[in-house]
Amino acid sequence: MRFLEMIPKQLHLTFLCLFATSVSAQQESDSWEYRLSPYLWLPTINGTLNYELPPGGGGSPGFSVGPTDWLDLLNFGLLLSGSAQKGKFVVFSDLVYLSMTSKNAGSIDGVRIGPDFVPIEAGVVLNTRTDLDALNVTLGLGREISRSESGRASVFAGIRYLGIDLSSQWDLTASITGPNDTIVLPSQGSIGQDVDLLDGIVGLRGEFGKEAGRWSFPYYFDVGTGDSDLTWNAMAGAARRFGWGDLLLVFRHLEYDQGDDGLLQDFRFSGPVVGARFRF
Repeated sequence: MRFLEMIPKQLHLTFLCLFATSVSAQQESDSWEYRLSPYLWLPTINGTLNYELPPGGGGSPGFSVGPTDWLDLLNFGLLLSGSAQKGKFVVFSDLVYLSMTSKNAGSIDGVRIGPDFVPIEAGVVLNTRTDLDALNVTLGLGREISRSESGRASVFAGIRYLGIDLSSQWDLTASITGPNDTIVLPSQGSIGQDVDLLDGIVGLRGEFGKEAGRWSFPYYFDVGTGDSDLTWNAMAGAARRFGWGDLLLVFRHLEYDQGDDGLLQDFRFSGPVVGARFRF
């Protein structure tokens, strides 16, 4: 106390101001930062479904949807991501739900009856309708490894879940008959299958650009395995800062491969994303 009495009152005030500023800065660094981003993703979706259509027939149906098809084929969609950060630690999530229908026309080369493969006349036309309902959820926990005036970066680990319900209907111009004129394949029918995949992932996420600047450039990459042989997700683009938050324009690619025995063969979601990011 006697030491403090020797210090002029002006310095007392200076020390108090510096202490208050230090406490305020510490409180700010220890506070939670939240971001919520609803967005619109218009990917091209394609892949091969590893079940036979018709049962016993030659080949597997494909599923393909382009950005220009969305208004016709999309039944419902919900896309939302968010994050919370405190100090160097961050937790984030991403949710994608899509329901859509794809229609294709083609032909089949035959059906299998027991051990025998019976060829089909070229004039038999196959029309298919494939309905896809997909739920994709990513959860990650990361730690910031770099923060400077030019940007920030975090490494993370997490899990990604994909649930897909697929059903295909076929419509032939004629029923397929076998020996003794028995019908081995009706002219109309359907088959369906669903799959649930849970994979562990690791990756890197961050953003280039000054915090006080108007423009920044977010990026994201992860890779993982588990129920799938390989899954990976990448994103990069630009963000424009406004008073209410950020306007996002990025490109995103999500891919799954279950291998030769899985339902999904090189299933890919790839296309532009437009969204908003709110900070609070």
